[in-house]
Amino acid sequence: MPIDDSLPFLPVRIAVLTVSDTRGPADDRSGATLAARLTDAGHVLADRAIEPDDADTIVARLEAWIADPLVDVVISTGGTGVTGRDVTPEAFARVWEKEIPGFGELFRWLSFRTIGTSTIQSRACAGVARGTYLFALPGSTGAVKDGWDGILRDQLDSRHRPCNFVELMPRLLER
Repeated sequence: MPIDDSLPFLPVRIAVLTVSDTRGPADDRSGATLAARLTDAGHVLADRAIEPDDADTIVARLEAWIADPLVDVVISTGGTGVTGRDVTPEAFARVWEKEIPGFGELFRWLSFRTIGTSTIQSRACAGVARGTYLFALPGSTGAVKDGWDGILRDQLDSRHRPCNFVELMPRLLER
């Protein structure tokens, strides 16, 4: 999609959440991939955390970042599958006010090109909570690349045309 270079680039402050019972800072490749991609694109890494696959813990982390005026966007990686411990979509749904269903649909469509029908196991999702965008990606580095490179890089670029999420930010709290 086209980038209009006559418009200013507006950096977005993004928090990265890795949801995992087994990963720590030393082996969080998907979180590191996401953090590198967003900073390479000119955005600000506002915060980064790893939380276990526990809905209450995820909700608490999301609520803290949603309340933080220095966080515009939260992107998580992990916990979007269909196993018993995968609870990220349920946690996100507990905090968002509006779901963005097209995000998950588009993610699975893009992911289909690389992993085929296995993409059906992803419950990638997105929403908006009190003016903060929330995006949940699967936990693989491939999924992070698909989600960032195929959707979020453009939608979080204020110069992207015909429209983008950044230009809507001032209006997210309208009532």
